[in-house]
Amino acid sequence: MPDKATSLSRRQFLRLAGFAGTALASMAGGGLTACAPAPAAPAPTSVKGATERPGGKVQLVYQDWRTEWFPPMAQAMLEQFHETHPNIRVFFTLDPENLEEKMMSDFQAGTAPDVFAGCCDFFPIWAQEGYMLDLRPYVAADLDRATVDDWDPVQYKALFTRDGRQYALPKYHGALALYFNRDLFDAYKLPYPDESWTHDDYMQAMRRLTLDPDANDQIDIWGSMFDISWERIQVHVNEWGGHFVDPENPARSMMDQPPALAAMEWLRARMWDDRVMPSPLDVQKRETRKAFVNRLLAMVEDGSWALRDILDGAGFRIGLAPFPAGPARRATLATTDGFGIYAGTKHPDAAWELVKFLVSKDYGGAMARTNFLQPARSSLVEDWIGYIRDEYPNKTKDVDIAAFADGHRKGYSVVAEIFANQDAAKRIAYDAWNQVFTLGQAPIDQMRTASMEIDKAQR
Repeated sequence: MPDKATSLSRRQFLRLAGFAGTALASMAGGGLTACAPAPAAPAPTSVKGATERPGGKVQLVYQDWRTEWFPPMAQAMLEQFHETHPNIRVFFTLDPENLEEKMMSDFQAGTAPDVFAGCCDFFPIWAQEGYMLDLRPYVAADLDRATVDDWDPVQYKALFTRDGRQYALPKYHGALALYFNRDLFDAYKLPYPDESWTHDDYMQAMRRLTLDPDANDQIDIWGSMFDISWERIQVHVNEWGGHFVDPENPARSMMDQPPALAAMEWLRARMWDDRVMPSPLDVQKRETRKAFVNRLLAMVEDGSWALRDILDGAGFRIGLAPFPAGPARRATLATTDGFGIYAGTKHPDAAWELVKFLVSKDYGGAMARTNFLQPARSSLVEDWIGYIRDEYPNKTKDVDIAAFADGHRKGYSVVAEIFANQDAAKRIAYDAWNQVFTLGQAPIDQMRTASMEIDKAQR
């Protein structure tokens, strides 16, 4: 009988992983400082079978999402891994609640899991701090060109540091699109959003669909909403032709340049001048998807990762359209969710065998079937759409689910732009956005000051 994948409590995991502190200390000459470079991955002379050792199985700890659906799926899939890798035992543990802070503590203590998932603007920070293994030797030895080409090249390249270290491989391909309430559009006789829409079309629809049906001088339905976060704002900046980070210099901010300021001003004006987009406070700090299914929004900028929740929760007909084009270009987000290996692992070859399994079509297909996670592999997209339509045949009738894959297939995806010192940049930007967007207490010129502070923090 194959070994069952074992789930660990945080306490059990730390007890098992305690050995890593000694390993990491010896690798870093007595301790890994915050600025130390990641140790290079050993060149695998024989990746196949490199996990075998006399006297027992290699033990690995794999950490990933704590959502209700993910652990059972992971456990079932890891049973398959054990069948094909009898000399490796994988212990599954849940992400801690405060993932960003807790992982940094675990890295510094030498108790991080061998294999883990990450994303967004915090994932590259872990790589910048030197805590993630360089995967290039393993990829070169073990992955063929067809596998690499199946991933969105923008997403794949985003999982490299500026100095060329490859710290992760794609987990799934979350993308932004525009959800809309078809019942509202029909009631007000408005054409549905489609791939021809620009931000001007978007703005006009928001103005028509920001409603006070009970005439009490309080908005009951807002035109649309975006999440005040790094990538969600950056997509708009990219569509204006701007950047957060100088593409040629990760230590230089471009948040104070005219395209970036114009895009952010467009968002601020919709929130605080036109009052067609709410601040989080206007919707009682609900997540964007929840505000939409609660009928507080006519449209919402949200991702493929929200699709199941929206299909389950919406008591109205939904529609989907590609993200509206900006004045300079069309863009949509490709998330940077990926799987990486701890630089301090005692078993890098075994950890690589696990990562290969996690980025396989089988594992990607399981995530797509179980919770409709958009696959990182283009070859799985049609299967993914089929899973959704099979489960929700009525709710997805005439819904353009493929809108989420448009950026991948047509080559206009963008990923989070990362500064050399992303941690400091993130703190400064979010403080400014809180004043500009959340509270509406500062003009967009606040971003000029923030940009200068970010530049200083890179030195």
